[in-house]
Order: sequence, then C-alpha cells, then structure tokens
Amino acid sequence: MDRQEQRRQMVKRQIEARGVRQTAVLEAMRSVPREAFLPTHLSEFAYEDTPLPIEEGQTISQPYIVAAMAEALRIGPNDKVLEIGTGSGYAAAVLGEIAAEVYTIERHRALADEARSRLRELGYPNVHVLCGDGTLGWPEHAPFDAILVSAGGPSVPQALVEQLAPGGRMVIPVGAEVRDQRLLRVTKQPDGEARTEDLGGVRFVPLIGAAGFAEDAGAPSAKRVPTPEPPVAHLVREACQPFAAIDDVELGPLLDQIGDARVVLLGEATHGTSEFYRMRTRITTELVLRRGFDVVAIEGDWPDAARIDHHIRDLDYPIREEPIFTRFPTWMWRNREVVELIAWLKSHNELIDDSRRRVGFCGLDLYSLYKSIDAVLDYLRDVDPKAAEIAKQRYACLSPWERDPALYGRAAISRGYARCEGPVVEVLRDLLERRLEYALADGDRFFDATSNAHLVAAAEEYYRVMYYGGPDSWNLRDQHMFDTLERLLEFRGPRAKAVVWAHNSHVGDARATEMGAARGEHNIGQLCRMSFGHSAFSIGFGTHTGTVAAATDWGGPMAVKRVRPSHPTSYERLFHDAEVPAFLLALRNPVREAVREELASPRLERAIGVIYRPETELQSHYFQAALPWQFDAYVWFDETHAVRALDAESARHEIPQVYG
Repeated sequence: MDRQEQRRQMVKRQIEARGVRQTAVLEAMRSVPREAFLPTHLSEFAYEDTPLPIEEGQTISQPYIVAAMAEALRIGPNDKVLEIGTGSGYAAAVLGEIAAEVYTIERHRALADEARSRLRELGYPNVHVLCGDGTLGWPEHAPFDAILVSAGGPSVPQALVEQLAPGGRMVIPVGAEVRDQRLLRVTKQPDGEARTEDLGGVRFVPLIGAAGFAEDAGAPSAKRVPTPEPPVAHLVREACQPFAAIDDVELGPLLDQIGDARVVLLGEATHGTSEFYRMRTRITTELVLRRGFDVVAIEGDWPDAARIDHHIRDLDYPIREEPIFTRFPTWMWRNREVVELIAWLKSHNELIDDSRRRVGFCGLDLYSLYKSIDAVLDYLRDVDPKAAEIAKQRYACLSPWERDPALYGRAAISRGYARCEGPVVEVLRDLLERRLEYALADGDRFFDATSNAHLVAAAEEYYRVMYYGGPDSWNLRDQHMFDTLERLLEFRGPRAKAVVWAHNSHVGDARATEMGAARGEHNIGQLCRMSFGHSAFSIGFGTHTGTVAAATDWGGPMAVKRVRPSHPTSYERLFHDAEVPAFLLALRNPVREAVREELASPRLERAIGVIYRPETELQSHYFQAALPWQFDAYVWFDETHAVRALDAESARHEIPQVYG
C-alpha cells in the first residue's frame, strides 16, 4: 500500500469513522504527508493513530486529534490562523491546507528551525514560523480568525483572547493538572466578551510560558527525569525475582507460592502482547507438569474453544467443522503464541491414554450466542430428534437478530417485542431434566451441549441488560464466566485444577479497584477468591512501553500500535523506575513485607483491551487500584511486543484440524 492510500485509509478509519465531517479538514488530512514530519526510523508508523516522539523530547500529535481540533475551529478558506506549539510542523501544514495564512510559534529553537525548513521544502509559503513564547501570541499579525493551542495551560491566556478577531475561535486544553485537562472552545463575541464551550476531557503536554506553566512543568513523560530514586522502586528491585528470558525463568518459587491452589488466574494488561501470552504458556505448562492442572479456561467463546479441546484430547464424538475465532478480535486467540500452546497441549496429551485425564481446553465467555444454539441443536438431532424440533422452535425467537445480537437487547426492551428469556431457559431446563438419560451415552458431549445451552441463556440476558447501562452487563458476563468455571471443575471431578487466561480486569479482585469500589462491578477474580479462598491464586501482568496489537474502534482492523510510556503516577511507572527489565514479584507472601505495605496505597493502573486509543490514554486506559489486594503475584516486562497475529489462511496451515 503506497503512502497516498495509507493516508486515505487513515482518514476513513481513524477520522471519518470517529465523527469528523468537515470536507476541508478531511481533504487536508489526506493531503499532508505525515511521514515527512517524522524521524526516518519512525516513518513506518506514520499513519497509526498515535502520538510519536520527535526531537527535544516532544511528540507529533496523533492524526485524529489534529483533525478534531481543526474541525472545532471552523476554519474558512480566507481565515488567518495562529498555532501555539509548532512541534514538527505537521498540524501547521494541515492548517495551511485549509486557511489562507497560518502563523505558528514554537519555543524550542531547534524544532522551530527544522519545521520552517521542512514546511518550505514541502511547499507551504502561507505558513510562517516564529521561535518564541506562544502564551504571548504574535501581536504583530493579530487579529486572528482562529487560534489552535496544542499544549495544556492552567487557564486561557488573556493575550491570546485579545488577539482573536470578533467572532474568532480558539481551541485550547486547560487544566490545573495534566490528568484533569478539558478541551475548551473560546469564541470572542462582538462586544469583546469570551464565550467558552467544554468539548471534553483531553491530555496534552504542559503549555510553557509567561501565561502558562513554569519551565520545569514541561518535562516530557517519555523521558527519564533525573530525580531521587523512589524508595518503593528500590524495595521492588530488592524483593523481585529478575529473569533474562521467558524460557529460562525459574518458576519454582512461584509454584511454591501457588501451593495447592485449585484455580490459578493468569492476567494480561493488554489483549495483544506476545510476552504475556508466552509467559502464560510457560506458567501453564509448569502447572500441568508439576502441579497436576488439567484444564485451561480462556476468555473466549465455548464453541470455538471446544474445537481446540476436541483436537488436543482426540475426542471421538462429532463436532461441527467451521472456522473458529472469526469474530472481532480475531487476533486474540488466532495467533502464533496460541498455536504454540495448542501444539504443546496436544503433544502432552498424546502421552495419556485415558481421554478423561487429558488436559482440557474451554471457553468461558458468552458472545457465541448463535454458534451455541447450533451446537445444542446438532446434539439434540443426534440423541433426541423430537427434542431438537422443540428446541429449534424455542430458539427461533432469537433468529431475527442473528446478524447483530446486540439489536435483540434494544428490541427486547421496546414495547411490542416479546422477550426470549422464557423459551431459551426452557431448552436448558429440558436438557438438565434428562441429564441421566443423555449423559449415559456420552458424558463429554452432553456437558458440551449443556454448556452451550447455559451460554445461550446467559447471552440472551446479557444483550437485554446491556441497554439499561450501569454495571449489570459486566457483572452478568463475569458471573457467567465464573459459573462456567465452577461447572467445569465439578464435571472434571474433585481433583480437577484449572488455569484461567483472561485480562487483568477480569482476574484481579475487583474489590481492590475502582471497578468494585466506585462502579459496583465484580469479576471472576473476586468470585474465585470468595468461593475458593486461598485455593485461588491470581497473577497480574504489566508493561511500561513497546508495541501492542489492537484496534482503534470496535470491529475495526487490527494495527500494531506504539504503547505510550506509562503515566508518572502509575504502578507501571513505579516498576519501570525499579530498572529491572523483567521480573516476578510475590504479593501474597512477599520477600519483604514492606513491599506490600508500600504498594497498597492506591495508584493508577493501565488496562489496554482490544481497543487502544493512546490519544486519550489517561481517560480511556487507566483506573485506580491497590495492586497487592488485587493480585497474589505480578509479572513485569519493561518493554513488550505485539502478539504475532495469523490471518485465516495462515492459521489453517498451522493447525488445519483446529482452524480449518
């Protein structure tokens, strides 16, 4: 894909799809070559919707923010625009495509000179660059029809308001602290008064100058600032278990902490980090070999996981052969790291004659409503055709919404639409009432069918309650995951042990986070602690920076995105300051009790899911937590890399019996 096509796709997926509509702004974003404003080694990331580092410890703004702010300014073709914070010159070039004249101010001499030269070479004679204090404006060329400020100040500089023409607009981030900034649009009325509109929460670097913050407030978060070593970081370095490589880490101390636990929950701070998957595989294999664990349960759909279970345990009952893990996000369970786990489980199970003792693989999630319906009907057609016809009629209530199950919830709460709750519960009840008859023929297959029937009932309720808002849909989903895990352990027998793979936000105890304390949400980690006590052991994962596989919007394409360096007040920054590239940290029984005491004070914790929006990272991806009460142990990688995703054809080639 050439650069022009990359820009076109960027505008379509990252800008138009998120609501920017002004034609002049969209055309400008399609025209300006962002790669020309980046260091050569970063040019490959030019059209990712993320800020990127440039000289002087500054950043080039992500495309969406540039477009959104430009649209908010309502710039006309004859307007004169002032920009505060030239940086690389990228935003100035975008403004230069829209307005008649652009005046831009940069406080760093090197950046100002480089931007001036770059803009001249690219053919922007209408963009003029000044090195100076942006908070004072450029009075010689005032008044301006629009002013764009790309740094956050404690208040709106009066000098800039005075340099607005009557009817002029200024867009500026304002906040006493970086994490509390609001994006304001200030419009100058004909009588000289300023009318202010709040456009939402944002996070920009500090605005430095006479009417902004002092110089020392502008230290960029991506650079290490020489400060005295935090005592807690020193404690972490003393108490942690460093390791150089995942394959070589000694897991004996961790297994000793896990002890006789029946459930071990392995988290992840993102849904697209290779190191997290590979370390979870390493811990899982050790739990299987040295602690007798015989179930791997994932934050994935039951029918898709059942296809893997069928393959690794070599089960002989028929199973529907259709592509698995095809719904968004495909990369979460269709990647090389998961393929390697499946291959290990298969080879391990081949050494065990009794299929009931082989390690199983199961999905705990509830998004496979229609696949699960098909699985229930397939089973009943084989064992009880009359019951299959009755079940088909009952499930028909859900058929109109097969293309988009979420629409069922909207219809179900609207007057005039019948709910499907009763019919789907009746299918499950009928199955359970004939448990002895059905299970006698094939217990594994009957358990698979009832698990799918449980899922249908839970999914029907989930899609209904999600339209009411609040914590109910989250709680129902995690309750279903826990209930599925409990049924799974009961089915496998009293000696069964399960290792759960899910996001940190699911496996860490919600009561130790703002999820539980402020939003009334619970999760599988909390439910396991409440049910199993010390027989549940939860391990969190974290990283400071690197790359991650994620999308910008739900249902959007996967991209390999840069992970921003962690926030200065976060747990992640604290572990980064310990200056150990990778380590294990005991929290339930730490090497030094002082570590748990120091870490117990609530801090920010980062959570990146299948969506990653670095431009609003603080608002979108951080929450308050007390880490030692959330997890029993923690795995740290200072720098991580994106998971190695597989397309459908590559996955089929790797394991045709699973992905074919």
